[in-house]
Amino acid sequence: MKILIKGGRVIDPENNMDKVTDIFIDKGVISEIGDNLELEGIDMEIIEAGGKIVSPGLVDMHCHLRDPGQEYKEDIETGTRSAAMGGITSVACMPNTNPVIDNEAVVTYIKTKAEKVGYVNVYPIGAISKGLEGKELAEIGELKFAGAVAVSDDGRPVVSSGLMRRAMEYADMFDMTVISHCEDISLADGGHINEGFMSTYLGLRGITRASEEVMVSRDILIAEATGTAIHIAHVSTKGSVELIRQAKKRGVRVTCETCPHYFTLTENAVDNFNTNAKMNPPLRTNDDVEAIKEGLKDGTIDCIVTDHAPHHADEKNCEFALALNGIVGFETSLGLGLEYLVKTGVLTINELIRKMSVNPSAILGLNKGNLKINNAADIIIFDPNKEWTVDVSQLYSKSKNSPYDGYKLSGKPEFVIVNGEMIVNQGILL
Repeated sequence: MKILIKGGRVIDPENNMDKVTDIFIDKGVISEIGDNLELEGIDMEIIEAGGKIVSPGLVDMHCHLRDPGQEYKEDIETGTRSAAMGGITSVACMPNTNPVIDNEAVVTYIKTKAEKVGYVNVYPIGAISKGLEGKELAEIGELKFAGAVAVSDDGRPVVSSGLMRRAMEYADMFDMTVISHCEDISLADGGHINEGFMSTYLGLRGITRASEEVMVSRDILIAEATGTAIHIAHVSTKGSVELIRQAKKRGVRVTCETCPHYFTLTENAVDNFNTNAKMNPPLRTNDDVEAIKEGLKDGTIDCIVTDHAPHHADEKNCEFALALNGIVGFETSLGLGLEYLVKTGVLTINELIRKMSVNPSAILGLNKGNLKINNAADIIIFDPNKEWTVDVSQLYSKSKNSPYDGYKLSGKPEFVIVNGEMIVNQGILL
């Protein structure tokens, strides 16, 4: 497929490009970038991108595709379809599947299925511990050579500090990222929402912010002592942001991420026992939201990810204490970033794209999130000023558990190209 994108504002933060120009795609790669490209006698698709942003496809380094084992919630086909509609052209899926991604066979299954039915690039993340049980290291080398791009026990913390140290040292030898789910289970104490006003008001057991911050501190100290790297998942508290900020100043090899729900929502979203706002870590306070925004602005927080966590309606439409944690996020992440960060002056659009493409790609060691000549053409085109309203019933995910129903956002991707193939054309999935 040959595609010519004409007259769009091309933003490529990795290569410091921000200008109106053309892009020619041929044989799956970016063949040429230049002004007023004239390509006579070539049969190609022409996209008039005037007034629109042309950027690298987004890279989501933290999501749950539920495949294998929980395909009633989501599978690789439906999950990647949803990702494509959100402008995400590469996803890294967490290992809390059934069976767990802790061996070569499961990594191979995911990669093979993604090649057959996936709409976007899929990168498996292997488990730190066998069976996510936190007792014995998974075969990290085997996972690496099978194609896993990182290791994590996401969904569960690595309780043993000794095991976490060994994981970080071992993964470092294989140049793999360790992604830490920072939660002290004993401090979380079976809680359901943030410990504070709303937990008291609703009569629900609260989760202290210390349950996150204690483990963030622990993993930073291990990384500092060993000289290894650590990536902190889904940062949600003001204290965590400050711990990471100070660690970076000391030269610790720490990176981190946050999710749109942590810079757009507070604990008030769970009022009336709204289970679609129940997640882990829980939504916090306005002070935490402002700290997350400041962390994004000053570079403390490297990435914005979705933590896309689909659940069946029956797993949310129940008593709050029994409802499962998590929300779907693929199709709303770009719009929330534009609405709550770019329009409010927290980030420039270039900085937003960097945190949603360049940085996650670099942390995982992928050659994605850029518009380099001869690289695979993963490109999205969107109008940052075009408004749209979230209708959860129309989401492409199998699951509809989102607290953003009815929200007015902007910047829905109109064209999505993955490996040189048009996946979304004028907002329609092909």
